[in-house]
Order: sequence, then structure tokens, then C-alpha cells
Amino acid sequence: MPSEPGTATIRPARPEDVPAIVAMVHELATFEKAPDQCHLTEPQLHTALFDPAPALFGHVAELDGRLAGYALWFLNFSTWEGVHGVYLEDIYVRPEARGTGVGRRLLAELARICVDRGYARLDLQVLHWNPARDVYAGLGFTVQDEWLPYRLTGIPLARLAR
Repeated sequence: MPSEPGTATIRPARPEDVPAIVAMVHELATFEKAPDQCHLTEPQLHTALFDPAPALFGHVAELDGRLAGYALWFLNFSTWEGVHGVYLEDIYVRPEARGTGVGRRLLAELARICVDRGYARLDLQVLHWNPARDVYAGLGFTVQDEWLPYRLTGIPLARLAR
């Protein structure tokens, strides 16, 4: 059922959405001042989302017949709670759709998934300079500043693997 003009429809990503999602991932990388670090291809995303046992899930926001945003997420697990949660890897709303509620609707869909499935939490990371931090705080997200993100990649990853 189409939504009213100016109202976003949130739905699970479909295979035909992959080119637009990949384009938006690259737009996000540019927004995050790291376009040279983004190497995602359409075949990679298609495989991640639509393999028989996907580890990545996605939702898109359709606004006036065009994809205006996306959320890519996967399951995490809380050993203390004993249940899964959702880790939001990416959320992006195209500039022309910002301020229309698209981002909020994407987040609300993920919150609904958490509640419906009995998941304990919805996690994400935000760059310290991103103005969307105020939006997340307004929705009730809290900064987890006692935890520091660590990452192992490249040569150190290969070295440890040996």
C-alpha cells in the first residue's frame, strides 16, 4: 500500500534495492569524510543480504517513490541479558529527505523488531561531530562512554591470525 505523499514507507530491503543502497553507502562514506575507505560493491551487498543464511539485514525508506534512506543491521548477543540485540551498522538518509521523519521511522522499525522479538537493545555508533547525535539523544539513546571501541584490521589482524 503506497504511503501518503511526503510520508516514508519503511520495508525490508529487496534485491532490486541493492544498487541504490550501495550508492547511499558511498554517499554516507563521503559524508563521513572517508570516501576512499568505502569499497562496497553491489555483488558484496547482495550476497550479504540475500544469501540463504544472511548475517546482514536491511530496511529501506521509500519517499515519494524513491529510496530516501536505509538501515543495515545485524544481530549481536548480550551474555548478561541472555538475548540478542540489534547492532545498527549504518543508517543514512539522503540530504533532501532529512527532516521528514525518515530516519526516525527507520529507527522505529528496528526498535519494533527488538521489542517484537524480545531483543534487549538497539546499539549504534555515531561520529563525535555528527549533528545526528542530538536526534539519537532525543529518542532516548544514551552514550556508552565507559566503553571504548577497539578494532583490529589489516596487517595486525593478519599477524594475530598467524
